[in-house]
Amino acid sequence: MARQQAQLPVSSPRLLASAIGVAITAGSAGHMVFAAEKTDSKATGNAIALDATAITGEAQDSTSYQVEKASSPKYTAPLVDTPRSVTVIPQQVLKDTGALNMQDALRTVPGITFGAGEGGNPQGDRPFIRGFDAQGDTYLDGVRDTGSQSREIFAVENIEVSKGPNSAIGGRGAAGGSINLVSKKAHLGNSFDGGFTWGSDQTQRYTMDGNYQFSDTAAGRLNLMSHESNVAGRDKVDYDRWGIAPSLAFGLGTDTRVNLDYYHLESNDTPDSGIPYTIPAGGSAARTKSNPDKPYAGGDHSNFYGLDRDFRKGRTDTATFAIEHDLSDSLTLKNTLRHGTSMQDYILTQPDDSKGNVNNGSVWRRANTRVSNTETTTNQTDLFGNFYVAGFKNSFSTGVEYTREESSKSSYNVNTDTTPRTSAVTTNCNPGLIGAASGYNCTSLSNPTPNDPWNGAISRNYAGTDTQSDTYALYAFDTLELSEQWLVNMGLRYDHFETGYKTYTNAGRTTSKGSDTSEFVTGQFGVVYKPAENGSIYASYATSATPPGNTLGEGQEGNPLGGTPDRNGNLLKSDMEPETTKNYEIGTKWDLLNDRLSLTADIFRTEKENARVQVDTTSYENAGKTRVQGIELSASGKITDKWQVFAGYAYMDSEQVDGGDLPANKANNGNELPNTPKNSASLWTTYQVTPKLTIGGGAFYVDDVFGSVANTTMVDSYVRYDAMAAYKLSKNVDLQLNVQNLTNETYYDKAFSTHFANQAAGRTALLSTNFHF
Repeated sequence: MARQQAQLPVSSPRLLASAIGVAITAGSAGHMVFAAEKTDSKATGNAIALDATAITGEAQDSTSYQVEKASSPKYTAPLVDTPRSVTVIPQQVLKDTGALNMQDALRTVPGITFGAGEGGNPQGDRPFIRGFDAQGDTYLDGVRDTGSQSREIFAVENIEVSKGPNSAIGGRGAAGGSINLVSKKAHLGNSFDGGFTWGSDQTQRYTMDGNYQFSDTAAGRLNLMSHESNVAGRDKVDYDRWGIAPSLAFGLGTDTRVNLDYYHLESNDTPDSGIPYTIPAGGSAARTKSNPDKPYAGGDHSNFYGLDRDFRKGRTDTATFAIEHDLSDSLTLKNTLRHGTSMQDYILTQPDDSKGNVNNGSVWRRANTRVSNTETTTNQTDLFGNFYVAGFKNSFSTGVEYTREESSKSSYNVNTDTTPRTSAVTTNCNPGLIGAASGYNCTSLSNPTPNDPWNGAISRNYAGTDTQSDTYALYAFDTLELSEQWLVNMGLRYDHFETGYKTYTNAGRTTSKGSDTSEFVTGQFGVVYKPAENGSIYASYATSATPPGNTLGEGQEGNPLGGTPDRNGNLLKSDMEPETTKNYEIGTKWDLLNDRLSLTADIFRTEKENARVQVDTTSYENAGKTRVQGIELSASGKITDKWQVFAGYAYMDSEQVDGGDLPANKANNGNELPNTPKNSASLWTTYQVTPKLTIGGGAFYVDDVFGSVANTTMVDSYVRYDAMAAYKLSKNVDLQLNVQNLTNETYYDKAFSTHFANQAAGRTALLSTNFHF
């Protein structure tokens, strides 16, 4: 299980990817320079801009922080006329902030936090939107991206965040909102963007984005990425990944367009085991709300509590075939067929508090393991456009969806090899057992040694769980223009969701099984009043539904499959209903300064009314209730031609209203929800000092966050400051310096309910050299 062996599968493809990039650069640079010069001579008004669904003749400002419309045709109005909170992180913000993955990008959106994973709740992106777990609510080009993973953005054009219940748009889940990644696709014209980033903590990142027009109507695009880095302020942790994303498009500029897209990402990391929470003298059971435990590393925040045995491998493959045909000038039919797989394979050493540790200066090393594969096939057909009824314009989108999802989860056997030494090790971890006396499973809080000669054995455990689901859905959306000042936005979706699972032994014998069939209708309704063409005032209502088995074991399942056991112990049909969430929102949106700057403000109240709760030691009911309410403000775009801003603020008042009748749950009534800060804010701004020099900076604030609904673990509030400077050496070459976490603040950006929290990176400097042709 040596680290060097684990890296081999990644290194060779990386060399191949780099070689491809060099070859393409060498072979096409001259042609692309000529094409760039030829393009520069054309008038701006003749430029062709591509969005997700159509070709327009109007050029867009690709450097602006302002975005006018979401990519999905399900959003049937521009953002200024959409009666809900939608934030789009454009490509320029991703570039200017130096974002390298989805979590980096989402720090610019207040109201989003991240939770930690371990073994049962998988490692990977676990965003919380308005206090609700959205681990299973990420989409790629409007299609659900199932499977736990850490998402890259080298092939992402922009990121769209919809807040508030969003099942009408995307289907099950989305209680607090959803995240849609818009991928880079082939387009008309020739272009080449390449670059390399070298930085602190041995960061090396190489990217290439080349687009080539084969004919008047066909083009191809290739994105490549290679990334290696350690993590500032953390011992041992490192990231190692590479990716490739080719795209082909045919029929561009015609009535019928075809897109073929593929995405591959492979990673091999040393995962961060986190920092343990402190524990009172009475042990973890003695934790109280009045004095919650916080992460503590024994005086050195760089301490790593894992072992050299730790690894985390991931692989994602997604293939998409989309065909789009304009039936008329106002009607378009589109079909999207996608097949994707996502794999995780890891052994993660967690600083565990179950052995009476931390308060006595020692830490127990517990292994969390997982081997999981998720396979998804989706076919989605959309018909969208506009029509008039009785003189009223309707901008509509309707469609059908079928999705088959399959997941398989198993693990490793990690023999800790403690029995021959002393039975006390199985119940306690104290300074006297640090090191060889415990088989190196008990280590020092203040001075852990990751390269301890751990004596245990590792083998595959093929016992696990298989889960399968089928989704059948119908949906329709419409924006009805009653007059120039009054709009009505409507959406309705019907889902039929069938899911089942079975558990099995290492030998393959089935030990239990269960199933559930849920049918639910979700919707959204909003009224928009436009006092001026560039502004709106709205009121809206939206719902979501989270059925049993929602995440297929690829996330924290709040409403898991279950049922009454038969005489053989097999779990039969679940009697749990889908959890439902509803949202009330009032807001206003304005495009000011000649439509260069977008301002938004909203007041919202989100309620989950029938959350699954335990009512006694063996029974559950859909009887719980939670609530999050607050306000949000945002600004994006240009204040002047040289000054841009991307900013926001969120206030969230969260509460478990009813946890059910079980005393342990009832005791949490009135508590704040985990991963839901009362206040969070972000400000990112840039200023073009000269035609060649741009400077920028940002501040990101997150209030105290509780790790659990018991409010007995928490991480403190923090402010992080970033800065950047970009300089154009020539028409084709520019430099950019990003310094993230300028003050080297020690803070925690992921809180787990028990045991540990994840520490964010310290001060990080990244210098990028970029080439454009």
